[in-house]
Amino acid sequence: MDVTRGEMVEAELNRFIEKRSARKIDPDEQEELWKESVRRYNARRQEENRLAWCNYFGRIATSLRSRAEEYDDRARALLEDSGARGEELS
Repeated sequence: MDVTRGEMVEAELNRFIEKRSARKIDPDEQEELWKESVRRYNARRQEENRLAWCNYFGRIATSLRSRAEEYDDRARALLEDSGARGEELS
């Protein structure tokens, strides 16, 4: 029983493959399909690259803001320290 079923499935697959391979595609249609495929691929890659750059610059901006706050705090502390000692700024 299993052998017969396996042979039937194999025969059906062979028919499907032969039918698919016998189908003729118009060269112009094939070229248009290829162009559309390339366009979709390029659009997807462009969007992936755009998102990657946005992520990269977002991380840099966050880092710079953090560093700027740190420098502001240091400058404020130095000004307070010099004011407490009575030093004049030149």
